Amino acid sequence: MSAQPVNPNVPPDHVSIEIDGIAMVAPKGSMIIHAADKAGIPIPRFCYHDKLAVAANCRMCLVEVEKMPKPAPACATPVMEGMKVVTRSEKALKSQRNVMEFLLINHPLDCPICDQGGECELQDLSLGYGRSVSRFSERKRVVPDEDIGPLVATEMTRCIQCTRCVRFTAEIAGTYELGGMYRGENLQIGTYDGKPLTTELSGNVIDVCPVGALTNKVFQFKARPWELTARESLGYHDALGSNLFLHVRRGEVLRTVPRDNEAVNECWLSDRDRYSHQGLYAQDRATSPMIKENGEWRDASWEEALARAAKILRDNGADSLGILAHPATSNEEGVLLARLAEALGTGNIDHRIGQHDLSDAAIATPFATPVNDIDHADLIVIVGSNLRHELPLVHQRVRKAWTRGAKVHVVNPVDFDFTFDIAGKHIVAPSQIAATLSDTALNDVAKNATRAVVIVGALAENGAHAAAIRKAAVAFAASTGAALNRIPQGANAVGLSDYGVLPIARDAQAMLADARTAYILYGIEPGLDFADTATALKALNPAQVVAFSTFACRSTRAVADVILPIGLLPEIDATLTNLDGRQQVAVAGAKLPGQARPGWRVLRGLGGELEAKGFGFTDLVGLRASMKMRDTQVVAGKAPSTAGEGLEVAASIGIYRSDAVVRRAPALQSHPLNVEPKAVLNPHDASALGLADGVVAKFNTAAGTATLPVAVSDKVARGTVWVESGHGATAPMSGRVQAGRA
Repeated sequence: MSAQPVNPNVPPDHVSIEIDGIAMVAPKGSMIIHAADKAGIPIPRFCYHDKLAVAANCRMCLVEVEKMPKPAPACATPVMEGMKVVTRSEKALKSQRNVMEFLLINHPLDCPICDQGGECELQDLSLGYGRSVSRFSERKRVVPDEDIGPLVATEMTRCIQCTRCVRFTAEIAGTYELGGMYRGENLQIGTYDGKPLTTELSGNVIDVCPVGALTNKVFQFKARPWELTARESLGYHDALGSNLFLHVRRGEVLRTVPRDNEAVNECWLSDRDRYSHQGLYAQDRATSPMIKENGEWRDASWEEALARAAKILRDNGADSLGILAHPATSNEEGVLLARLAEALGTGNIDHRIGQHDLSDAAIATPFATPVNDIDHADLIVIVGSNLRHELPLVHQRVRKAWTRGAKVHVVNPVDFDFTFDIAGKHIVAPSQIAATLSDTALNDVAKNATRAVVIVGALAENGAHAAAIRKAAVAFAASTGAALNRIPQGANAVGLSDYGVLPIARDAQAMLADARTAYILYGIEPGLDFADTATALKALNPAQVVAFSTFACRSTRAVADVILPIGLLPEIDATLTNLDGRQQVAVAGAKLPGQARPGWRVLRGLGGELEAKGFGFTDLVGLRASMKMRDTQVVAGKAPSTAGEGLEVAASIGIYRSDAVVRRAPALQSHPLNVEPKAVLNPHDASALGLADGVVAKFNTAAGTATLPVAVSDKVARGTVWVESGHGATAPMSGRVQAGRA
């Protein structure tokens, strides 16, 4: 909405109005509060939120409108030609003060122990509009609290029934989990069934709540807002790169809150980005350099550890060395890894560690349709993705497009839950996804759209048929005019592709299948992050391994010879490139644990030890000044074998098992969306194999054997077994499997 000083030529579809004596124009159909906000005229409010539908139930925004006998709610009164509004007249102020008095009748006034104290809208407005003494002597009502899960704490006696949380779960999250119960003075906000919130965006109800009724359970009673320092940072658990603030006290991240950016995450934040900071403080954080001698680990000085790492690399340079980086590695670290590879004469460097099929030399590329424009698409085709778990806030954008009339079609091996209606559903085995994209009916639907978008996700990109699906998606987009949005597989996959962390000799799968004598592992948890864990560990175990690691976990200790502790994104200054190709800056917030150092500093130290070219800078400014994007001619990998008998594996990424930090966040691990590992089969396949719900089965694959409990669901395509990755138990599940009772 816009409001600007009046001029003789009123723009079309605008009206001339006056607020507090200031003349302006505003769009027809907009509300008084929109015009006032644009003009910088403050109007108090509780229930109004510019991202939610108007409820007009708190009445705090009452203003005086000329020729209206009663004060009018500014949030629900449309502007009209010649309207004159006064926001601070005696009538308006008296009405606002009366509303505040009613709101405080039942409020417990427990500000000293309330987590919202110091940043509470009710506190702020009661200072200006409240009375010093209450005129009510009646007993205050008490509302019982409800346990709505491990992320959001409740103190519902404080609730003023603004219904922001209700509207958020209904309109934005699309899960309709909160609502009003009972009537009149007995009205309560709750979940009806007493179950935890299951939306992946539940933490946002904390932000929209104007009082202390809904607060951050992880942050509860830990600090006051005025004790915290805000640091600008980014979400690094998916490719969206949500903008956020780290709230830090004495070097410790105590909570994470969204930072407004309409082009990326608007004002929202996924629970994965909001609560993952707990993982920073896991017991197995790598806090000091370590060297393995005679099979035993011991702490070492940085000088000794770097000297040991440099010796391993000197002894195993050129084609004998493989460099593998986590796809969330920052641009600065990626540039130095590419320089290190050049200095050591190896073309074996890659960040695409979670992808099975790289036979088409595919790399991450920015979305053809920016995230902010997905809202306005009229047709969206989701291919091989559990989008709600993979990119929660992109899923929310698709929902917004759907509410505006967009039709959504899916081509998936599993009928995943979405918060919007599906116009066309194609649930097929992974090997049939590419052929389905050639379906005449689907193509015709897309050709009739004017703003069509294709979103290709992790199930397609990481599977054994990835190259064929990518080729089919390109052909589909070309024939229909749709914009092709392939989801980058990693928080900084686009940036690492731009800066040359890509192979010119062997890709990630090739350098593990044909083992090298030495490896650099950068930010990787070997037991869970690779596409093929068994092949990776088989290659790494006998090799000499230099691990730049954030966690000294069991699998890292098993394969590494040197562990160099590095910082995670909340602890370092860095840039990441998101799925729109937008390069964004994160500022160090948390204190580095122990002797850990920013990764770029450790790489500079190692480069200096090796006397390598390109490591002569002295600070981050110098490094950034020397950074240049590369046009790497990526080598095509070998296609994985897809022949054979048995069920096809469809492996989606567990929403709270996506990376090492998330896997170590206790609140997320206790969330209902974080389920135990299991194998889900179509009823037809389960019956043919003699399996049923709850039965433990063995699944034999080329990568090993997985023993998993079985779940039966008709949401899974026939001939397919669906598992979630990120669990040790499901790590062997890839390609085709032979299943039977354990």
